[in-house]
Amino acid sequence: MSDPATIAREYLESFNQRNWEKMRSLLHADYTYTGGDGQTQVGPEAGVAVAQMFAGAMSDAKISIKSIVTSGNTAITEFIGSGTQDGEFAGIPASNKRVTMPVCDVIEIKDGKIATEREYMDMAHLLQQIGAMPAPATA
Repeated sequence: MSDPATIAREYLESFNQRNWEKMRSLLHADYTYTGGDGQTQVGPEAGVAVAQMFAGAMSDAKISIKSIVTSGNTAITEFIGSGTQDGEFAGIPASNKRVTMPVCDVIEIKDGKIATEREYMDMAHLLQQIGAMPAPATA
């Protein structure tokens, strides 16, 4: 299994299944993750920890894949993340509010595993949905 689209799909589906061992098995030993906050984390355990953090904050969190486009060893995925914030998220207590957020994930494959993941999302949009940040004023 070295097709980038297949690897990306299995990776995202492992989140929905809460199959952390499967997720870990898809990550290269040199894995790096850069998330919506712009911070880079290193190592497979860091990647699994990010997924577990979102699952802990939203026990019903689900990824709905919209598209996967590949070029060479890269898969660009577009998905909708959704769930109810029923746990703490980044120090913010549970709001029990429903969240829906578009995400773009750029995944690079090396030796048949995910070596680099860059995830793009609008964290302000997420924080507005859980009531931790005011929505921008409209004209």
